Amino acid sequence: MQNMNMGKMMKQMQQMQKQMAKAQEELAHEEVEASAGGGMVSVRATGDLKIVSIKIDPQAVDPEDTEMLEDMVLAATNEALRAAQELASRKLGGLTGGLNIPGM
Repeated sequence: MQNMNMGKMMKQMQQMQKQMAKAQEELAHEEVEASAGGGMVSVRATGDLKIVSIKIDPQAVDPEDTEMLEDMVLAATNEALRAAQELASRKLGGLTGGLNIPGM
């Protein structure tokens, strides 16, 4: 009887692995966007945490104050990555069934 339970559990784990792989592949194609400075800087990231674009409004470029531009880029990038992590957590969280898997 224990072999049947173990076999069933292994089958469920394999199914979950396939679902996780599919969800991770889908995340690579989903994007989130965040902006800073009232939209002067916007950053797009994929669900697998890759930055795919950074757009900077020309009005944000002040040679006398590059620090402000750097801060806006940093803020928008961090927010985009946070949103991408949230997207991944929502998408993958349901598949793990509440299991505490590192990195999820």
